[in-house]
Amino acid sequence: MDRFLQCYGQRKLNRNRHAMSIIERAFSIHDDALMLRSRRAGILASNIANADTPNYKARDMDFSALLQRMQQDGEPGIELKRTDERHIAATDIDALEAGIKYRNPMMPSLDGNTVDMQMEQARFAENALQYQTSLTFLNGKIRSLKLAIKGQ
Repeated sequence: MDRFLQCYGQRKLNRNRHAMSIIERAFSIHDDALMLRSRRAGILASNIANADTPNYKARDMDFSALLQRMQQDGEPGIELKRTDERHIAATDIDALEAGIKYRNPMMPSLDGNTVDMQMEQARFAENALQYQTSLTFLNGKIRSLKLAIKGQ
């Protein structure tokens, strides 16, 4: 009886792993994309909020590069290498902060602020539209998986 339960448990575990791999494959890139889009919305909103702040430097992230890095490595950050074992390891670095860059201004203002309000608003609207598109796509995936599970 114990052997039966052991085999049954192992088969159930393998089936659960297989189900998780299907779900992970279905959602992986969209999960990462939503997280990055959300983070980018915050950065762009910060740029818009600081449009009149002297010496504020506009920031943004390269969404495509970060998403590609997340898909390959599982992390969007950069890898820091130690050249000597006595060097302190960098462990508490926010991986997304590594992908945030200062934007080169098209026309810098006299007060040193690099925010172009029209460009920021256009980028924010584009990012919001892409975020909504990802959500819509995910809802369709969830709906189709529900139908497949129900057998309809």
